Amino acid sequence: MTEQIVVANGVELCVETFGSPADPAVLLIHGACASMLWWETELCERLAARGRYVIRYDNRDTGRSISYPPGAPGYTMTDLARDAVGILDVLGVHRAHIVGRSMSGGIALILGVDHPDRVASLTFVATTTGDDDLPPPVAEFPPYAENADYVVESLRAYAGDSPFFDAEAVRTLAEQDIARTRDLTAALTNHFSMHIDGPAGGGFGDLTAPVLVVHGDRDPMYPLAHGAALHAAVPGSRFLVLEGAGHDVPRPLWDVFVDALTTHTEK
Repeated sequence: MTEQIVVANGVELCVETFGSPADPAVLLIHGACASMLWWETELCERLAARGRYVIRYDNRDTGRSISYPPGAPGYTMTDLARDAVGILDVLGVHRAHIVGRSMSGGIALILGVDHPDRVASLTFVATTTGDDDLPPPVAEFPPYAENADYVVESLRAYAGDSPFFDAEAVRTLAEQDIARTRDLTAALTNHFSMHIDGPAGGGFGDLTAPVLVVHGDRDPMYPLAHGAALHAAVPGSRFLVLEGAGHDVPRPLWDVFVDALTTHTEK
């Protein structure tokens, strides 16, 4: 199935699926400024080949989804969580395994706490509890620009000292992403301008769905202590450390990630 524009939660969102709707659904939600393309097609295909109905989509202000004036996003994190529910409604999926990456760990948290009937499990990738005593980011980002070079160098910074960073592959994907983005300025800035609210019904300790925490041991944005804190905040959660990974899921570790996610989403 190719990507399509749907109306979910009253807004236009671009969605793409892989695999059979008869299989357990896995909803992949990427982080700040990242369209669904950064859940790479081959990674989605690998998950689908393991018997999962994989759903990826462009959050607001990324890719082909609705765009807002730069500096004036008309939404909150709660709105983005409602978008995810709306996509499940459009696709006829009652419950899904939710995977939230980086900033979108906040979306996954809201879904797990405020919409537990729609959540079969939760996976938090390269995210944080946001506790004040956690170590600060150590990544050094390039000067802002609106081109593929900036995206490549930003993702190089997010990778930290990981040996797996592939600049050529990142550039190819960045160029594809820029070509399909409605408003590049909005895509690169608006997620940092929106109001970051949280669940109305509690926090990490109130999650009832099974939880998997995935974190790179070289993450320069949220050092490994962030993942460990999230794991500790959710009783009964599982913790997968991606050895050699930064703030990403690099291709050489896809087999490890897919194996863990397949096991976690069996029920």
